[in-house]
Amino acid sequence: MKLGRFQVGLALLLALLGIAFCAQLALAKKKERPTAVQMDPRKQAVHVLNRLTFGPRPGDVDQVMASGVDKWIDQQLHPDKIDDGALDARLSPFRTLRMNTHEIVENFPSDQMIKAIADGKRSLPSDPLKRAVYQAQLDRYQNREERKQETASTAPTTAKSDKMADDERFLRLQARIDADQKVEDLLDMPPDERMKSLLKLSPEEQRGVTNSLQGDKRDEFLEGMNPRQRETVDALNRPQQVVNNELVEGKLLRAVYSNRQLQEVMTDFWFNHFNVFLGKGADHYLLTSYERDVIRPHALGKFEDLLVATAQSPAMLFYLDNWLSVGPNSDVANGIPPRANNNWRRRVRNNGGTNQSKGKRNGLNENYGRELMELHTLGVSGGYTQQDVTEVARVFTGWTLKQPRQGGGFTFEERTHEPGEKMVLGHRIKPRGEKEGMEVLRILAHHPSTAKFVCTKLAMRFVSDDPPQPLVDRMAQTFLKKNGNIREVLKTMLDSPEFWAPEAYRAKVKTPLEFVVSAVRASGAEVTDAMPLARQLQNMGMPLFGMQPPTGYSMKADAWVNSSALLGRMNFALALTSGKVRGIQVDSVPVRNDDPQQTLAALENSLLAGDVSEQTHDVITARLQDPKLSHRKLDDPARPPDISLITGLLLGSPEFQRR
Repeated sequence: MKLGRFQVGLALLLALLGIAFCAQLALAKKKERPTAVQMDPRKQAVHVLNRLTFGPRPGDVDQVMASGVDKWIDQQLHPDKIDDGALDARLSPFRTLRMNTHEIVENFPSDQMIKAIADGKRSLPSDPLKRAVYQAQLDRYQNREERKQETASTAPTTAKSDKMADDERFLRLQARIDADQKVEDLLDMPPDERMKSLLKLSPEEQRGVTNSLQGDKRDEFLEGMNPRQRETVDALNRPQQVVNNELVEGKLLRAVYSNRQLQEVMTDFWFNHFNVFLGKGADHYLLTSYERDVIRPHALGKFEDLLVATAQSPAMLFYLDNWLSVGPNSDVANGIPPRANNNWRRRVRNNGGTNQSKGKRNGLNENYGRELMELHTLGVSGGYTQQDVTEVARVFTGWTLKQPRQGGGFTFEERTHEPGEKMVLGHRIKPRGEKEGMEVLRILAHHPSTAKFVCTKLAMRFVSDDPPQPLVDRMAQTFLKKNGNIREVLKTMLDSPEFWAPEAYRAKVKTPLEFVVSAVRASGAEVTDAMPLARQLQNMGMPLFGMQPPTGYSMKADAWVNSSALLGRMNFALALTSGKVRGIQVDSVPVRNDDPQQTLAALENSLLAGDVSEQTHDVITARLQDPKLSHRKLDDPARPPDISLITGLLLGSPEFQRR
């Protein structure tokens, strides 16, 4: 494909900025650590905003300086004292964010619930909106089952004739035309009438209409509808996707707009630490409660409370399969009926079981036991053995779920729990049922290796990819002394000279999430639809809630710095500031100057607090002098500079990539 002059110029600019970024990264790694020099007050304000928030918004630096850095930090450490009413108003249309899991499943049915209705085990709901969603999914399910039967009864060698294929294509085309016409007819109606008329259509016609709603047409169709009606329109096709989209949009809107920024940063940190993958079965429905009820309320509390909450979370139990774990010597494994006495149990176990009910469960599952020690607490070098993993897995047998695909919660099932004593990290765990798990969690939460591992990750997130060991040691001492109080550990870090060292300033490379959200915040953009931002993150390799392994996403620069990633970030920055990201409205930064150099300088101060290297400044200046790149006509040198272009280039600069 032949590139135009603009594309060639932009490619050259991206290459030069990429070289500048890599050079600055290498230089940062070679710096020594001076201890006597301190940041000036303005840099201190910029630094805390870059590290404790998702990036400063216009005016934030001045506000932090006016209130004082220490006072601002103290406010962020106590989010319950910060008014977040404006954010609550933005989130109010997303009803699933306020529902418990059972309500979510009831309103946006899973395949299992639809199958139960098809099998006559459940009834359709009476509520008209809810009933329409169920009927649409029931029709889809029945069509799928009919196709399966047709496929099974048709000889595999049978091929469609050309005429049959042409007929099918014609019917699909006609169906799309009919659906488009129905959309036009519905758009002529007031919102309530539009909704009523949509519900009167057959499930097949509804699918055709909702499939036709793309881009601006969808926005026009939903305009004027209340939140529940909007959700119903989307749920007619994919109810599960409504739940997932609202979860993603909620996270992005909180990151962009919440005044409780440190709580949101810590919620993101702990979710990543206790990672659960959205794409695994019932976790589509379980993650809303997991983030809202498990992670966020404990983000600045005690680590032990957070650890227990995650261990008992349906999302974690399902993700790591602990809900299926069965003790090898448990009643269920040995086919012992529920009302058997202890003497009978002993005889059965001594004889190798009755062989009744064997094979219905998966036996002992070590997934959670392993990740609990390797990723959640001790760390891979924390001093545990494979025998400890097995013993912990035995301890947590019986920690299971009630009907997870129908929104059931945590329960302890004695009949699947492994009887007898266990030995974990040298501690003898006496047989006490569910309390065994609580005892192990307490041991792990207060273990020195846990303090070191967790504090290293915190220092890595807030200070450096390679955090100074003395800082980690002091944080770990606070962790142990204050019973894992996360707020106190953060205070130790924030009071440290390492956090405020000049070489820490803009030394952390942003993850894709941090980059995208900070760009939106810095530009003062208005977000009316956050899903395009989510798609940008997916393109950058960081889909929200989309990390399949339990390790979570990396916080280190090496995982995110490469030429392809830098190109993607620059393209996003330019698309954002030029108004090409759907659902995001960016007003030009109020800079009134016809001189490109003065405009660039003003924007450098506004967006980057003046922290622009000479190399970056010269690269952008050189590019702005190219009329093809800057959109200035050759015969009109007095034309005002393209502010959106300059803003985009600065948001894509090496300096903005850092926090």
